[in-house]
Amino acid sequence: MAENTREDSGIIDKVVKIRRCSATVKGGRRFTFTALVVVGDGKGKVAWGYGAANEVPPAVSKAVQDGTRKLASVCLDNTTIPHAVEGSFGSSKVKLIPARPGTGVIAGAAVRAVCEAAGVSDILTKSYGSANSTNLVKATVIALSNLRSKEQIENLRGVKL
Repeated sequence: MAENTREDSGIIDKVVKIRRCSATVKGGRRFTFTALVVVGDGKGKVAWGYGAANEVPPAVSKAVQDGTRKLASVCLDNTTIPHAVEGSFGSSKVKLIPARPGTGVIAGAAVRAVCEAAGVSDILTKSYGSANSTNLVKATVIALSNLRSKEQIENLRGVKL
C-alpha cells in the first residue's frame, strides 16, 4: 500500500487497490486501470476516492482528486475514537472499538488505511462478511461518520451525561 503526502495541503493519500480491466478489441486486448484511494488530513478528516484511466498514475491522481472533494470530519478523542461503532456496506461489516494509548492500529490493510488517514492511531477493529477492500473502506468511512462526541449526544438528547 503506497502512502503519499502532499506538502502544500497536508493531505495524506493511500492507495488501497489497483484493478486492471480489459476490453477485447480487433487488435487484441485494451487495458484500463481503476484505483481506490483513501484521503485524509491526519487530524480528523477522511474520505475515499475512485478513479479510472488508461494508465495507473492518472487513475491514482483522479482518485485523489475525487477523495479530496468528499473530505468529511470525524469525531476523535485524542488518538482514538470516543465510543464503539459499527458500519456496513454491501456484505461487509466493520466494528471499530476504542483502545488505550500505545495500542496502535489493529486492523487489516483496507481498514488500517482509513484509520491512519483520519488520524486515529489507537484502535481495535474487526471485520465481518466480505473481505472486499472497496466495501471495507466504504463501511469504515460510514462507521467513522457515525461517531458522536459526548457534547454532541448531550445536545441531541437535551440531558447532561
